[in-house]
Amino acid sequence: MSESRPPFPPYTAETAARKARAAEDAWNHRDPVRVSLAYTPDSRWRNRAEFFSGREAIVAFLERKWARELDYRLIKEVWAFHQNRIAVRFAYEWHDDSGNWFRSHGNEQWEFDDSGLMRRREASINDVPIRETDRKFHWPLGPRPEGHPGLSDLGL
Repeated sequence: MSESRPPFPPYTAETAARKARAAEDAWNHRDPVRVSLAYTPDSRWRNRAEFFSGREAIVAFLERKWARELDYRLIKEVWAFHQNRIAVRFAYEWHDDSGNWFRSHGNEQWEFDDSGLMRRREASINDVPIRETDRKFHWPLGPRPEGHPGLSDLGL
């Protein structure tokens, strides 16, 4: 069975933005299996100090992540693109099981195969403690609504 995930490389400003928004929406659904299907079966990841590959490892990672990072809401923004690569910056807000809120800021570099599946993801992330009153991502759990400000609009 052939898998594909449009839009396909080479990317333009428009298709890179669509790809980033599709990734953001999928991650905001917080369904590890659904998210893993956007990656090649042997996709290689670096997330902070973790290195792993394959969809099973992606699912296990995301299950751990979202069990710890509660009420997760994410915004991604394209930083640069070229051919089959896209760089994004992102921020997400979450709280731990003690009610402490954080805003995590980071950058990702993505590399895609010809069918639009991500074969490589490298993420660098820093967590900043915030007060609940300093949160900026206020929408019901799930994808960010159309019209909700992006990172640049929020001054992040």
